[in-house]
Amino acid sequence: MPRPTPVSKRSPFGARILGPREQEPRRLRIRIQLLLTLVLVSTNVLGAGVVFVVNNFAVPAPEPNDAMLVALAIGVPAYVVTAAIVGVIWGTATSLRALRWATLGTDVVPTEKERRQALNVPLQLTMMQLALWLAGSGVFTVLAIVLQPERALATGLTVGIGALVVAGISYLLTEFTLRPVAARALADTEVNQKARFVGVGPRMVIFWAIGTAVPVVGLMIAAILAIVDEGETTLRQLAVVTLVVCTAVLTFGFVLTDLNARSVVAPIMSVREALRSVEEGDLDVDVVVYDGTELGALQSGFNQMVGGLREKEKLRDLFGRHVGHEVAAAAAAVETGEVELGGESRVASVLFVDLVGSTAYASDHDAAEVVAVLNRFFGVVVDEVDRRGGLVNKFIGDAVLAIFGAPVPDEDHAASALAAAREMAIRLEEELPEIGAGIGVATGTVVAGNVGSESRYEYTVIGDAVNSASRLTELAKDVPGGVLATWDTVVAAVERGDADAAAQWQKCGAKVLRGRTEKTALATPVWD
Repeated sequence: MPRPTPVSKRSPFGARILGPREQEPRRLRIRIQLLLTLVLVSTNVLGAGVVFVVNNFAVPAPEPNDAMLVALAIGVPAYVVTAAIVGVIWGTATSLRALRWATLGTDVVPTEKERRQALNVPLQLTMMQLALWLAGSGVFTVLAIVLQPERALATGLTVGIGALVVAGISYLLTEFTLRPVAARALADTEVNQKARFVGVGPRMVIFWAIGTAVPVVGLMIAAILAIVDEGETTLRQLAVVTLVVCTAVLTFGFVLTDLNARSVVAPIMSVREALRSVEEGDLDVDVVVYDGTELGALQSGFNQMVGGLREKEKLRDLFGRHVGHEVAAAAAAVETGEVELGGESRVASVLFVDLVGSTAYASDHDAAEVVAVLNRFFGVVVDEVDRRGGLVNKFIGDAVLAIFGAPVPDEDHAASALAAAREMAIRLEEELPEIGAGIGVATGTVVAGNVGSESRYEYTVIGDAVNSASRLTELAKDVPGGVLATWDTVVAAVERGDADAAAQWQKCGAKVLRGRTEKTALATPVWD
C-alpha cells in the first residue's frame, strides 16, 4: 500500500539539508557522516572559544606565568584537535554502527533494540562530548595545580562551562541531523515516552540550566573569588567579569533557546500543515514522525487520527455506493438524533426502469456479455439519476428504482425525474442499441424511511407512486421511445416553474393501471 504524501512544503524534516523522506541508503550514510562530522568539529571549536573568553576575561585570577602560558599555548590547541578527532572517529563510528540497519535499504525494518539505539544516538554523542571535555577539564586543572596552583580553580571552572555549552549545542544539532533516521525508526510504530531518555519538559530545564543557570553560577563564583581575593580584585575587573558573563547569557542563552525552539516548533508546524490539508478535504496525507518525545507522540497521534478518518471515509464511500450517499449521510446522522428511525410521509417522484427482453438476451449470450450489458445499463441510469440529485434506491435484477425528493428534500423533484427519464431514454438507445428498456415516472405521497429490523434494515419508499411507476414501466415498453409518466408529474413540474416540462411532454391518453379502479392520465416525451 503506497504511503500517503508528507505535507511539508520545505522538507518532511523541517530543512532541505536533511534530504527527502525516501533517499538511497548510500546517500543517507554520506549525508549523516558529513553532518555529524561538521557538528562535532564545530561544537569543539566553539567550546574552545568559550574557554578562551571565560578564562581570560570572566574569572578573576592571577595572570598566567610563563610556564602556564607555554602549557596553555601548546596544550589547549593540541587537546582540542585531539578531542575533535577522537570525537569524530569515535562518535561517527559508534553512530553508524547503531544506524547500520538504516543504511542497508529503505525496506529494512529495525528491531525494537535497533530502534531504541537509533533514537538514543544524540544522547550518546552528547555524553561522549561531555566526557571528553570533562577529561580535558581534569587534565588542565591538574596542569594548573602543578604549574600555577592559584589558577587551578579558574581553569577547572572555565573548561567545565565550555563542556556544558558544547554538550547542549551538540545534543540539539545531533538530534536535528538524525531526523531522517529517527523517522525511519519511528515509522509504523506508536511513539511512547520510553523511546528516549529526554522528554520536552526535561529538555527545556536542561537548556535553561546550560544557557542561563550556568553563566549566572559562574558570575556568583567570580564574586566569591573576588571576596576571597582580599580586595586584590579591582572594580574594573568585576565590571569586565559582569559584562562577559552577561554577554555569555545573552549569546548562548539565545542560541540554545533558538535551537530548542526550532526542535519544538518544527514537529508542531508539520502537524499544523497536515491539519490544514485535512481541513481542505485531503485525507491522503501524513506527518513524518522524527521525534521520540511528546512531540513525536503528537505527530504519531495525527497519523493515527487521519488513518481512522481515511478508513471511515472508505466505509462511508462503500456504504454510499450500496445505498446512496444521501442515505449514508442520513444513517450517520441517526446517532446524533438528527433523523428518527422509521418512515415519514413526503411528496416525491419515483422513476422505475426495466430492460426489455433481458431473459431472451441472457439465453442467447454468455454470462460475461450479459454482465457487461447490465453494467453499461446501470452506468447510464446511475449517471443520469445522480446528475439530477436523485437516489438510486434499488437494483432489482435488471431493473432500477430511483427516488427524487427523498431522503434529501427537493422541491423540483418532478422536473428532475422527468429530465432524467428523457435523457436516460436517449442515452440507452444510443449506448445500448442491442437491448431496449421501459421507463416509468410517477409523483405522489410516499412513505420513506428505514424498513427492517434493528440489526439489519434498508432505506426504501412505499406508496402509490412507487406502484404507479412500476406499472408505467411495463406499459412504456410498448410505446415509441419507451417512456411514460403520469400527467400529475408534468403538472407538478410546471407548477414549480419548469417551462421545459410543458414543452417537452404531452398527454397521451389515460389508462386504468393494475391495482386501481380509476384511469390515470399519462404523458410521453415530445421527441425532436
